[in-house]
Amino acid sequence: MLDDFLIRAALAGFGVALAAAPLGCFVVWRRMAYFGDATSHAALLGVALALAMDLPILMGVLLMALVMALIVSSLSERHVSTDALLGVLAHAGLALGLVAVSLVPGQRVDLSAYLFGDILAVSKADLAVIWIGALLVAVLLVTRWQALLTATLNPDLATASGGHPHREQLVLTLALAIMVAVALKVVGALLIAAMLIIPAAAGRPFARSPEGMAVTAIAVGAAAVAAGLFTSFVFDTPTGPSIVSAAALFFVLSTGLAPVLRRN
Repeated sequence: MLDDFLIRAALAGFGVALAAAPLGCFVVWRRMAYFGDATSHAALLGVALALAMDLPILMGVLLMALVMALIVSSLSERHVSTDALLGVLAHAGLALGLVAVSLVPGQRVDLSAYLFGDILAVSKADLAVIWIGALLVAVLLVTRWQALLTATLNPDLATASGGHPHREQLVLTLALAIMVAVALKVVGALLIAAMLIIPAAAGRPFARSPEGMAVTAIAVGAAAVAAGLFTSFVFDTPTGPSIVSAAALFFVLSTGLAPVLRRN
């Protein structure tokens, strides 16, 4: 069954949705949409690092995503304007990554695959990495869910009850770095943040609890993957952007349907 490239692509997309959607809920709740951008754009620096040092691409991407996430987390605690900080780091990370990749000697790199993903070229080994990463993220979120939720919605309450908001921030940082590393092949650096934020935003109007929002976001992400693959197959459109476009369409529909459903 896994010899069929469309089956592999669908399974890879579902793995990314499983990791990205609930993690995206925390990004939405913290109002840090640029956080995903900054971390994902740093992935290109990781690609350059891996090529220059002859390391596995996954290792370089994971390392740089983690470094960028830690930088953002550290600077945000120093009362630097979060929006401005994340905007600068996101665009600087992308620009530096593109420059660094172009300077790696003796390497011809298909930048479009790293920018927009190449889900149809996912191999069995890639699929294993994606699902291992997705399950790691899921385990991190499930085991730390209540602590993460309290630290996100009310840091003062978390501290008063013996929690450690900074530690929970580090857990989210680690989870985000893992998600970026495994999602790069599927949707690319430019679209990873979209798969974080759009399914979570689309599921928000229908959720009556944080857990409900996370589950709905996963469902929206999985549906977007299926719809994007179908659109790409039928109309020969780029697959990664097609998946994100489908997610955006679901967001528009959820935004329009939610008020109608509430009235009924």
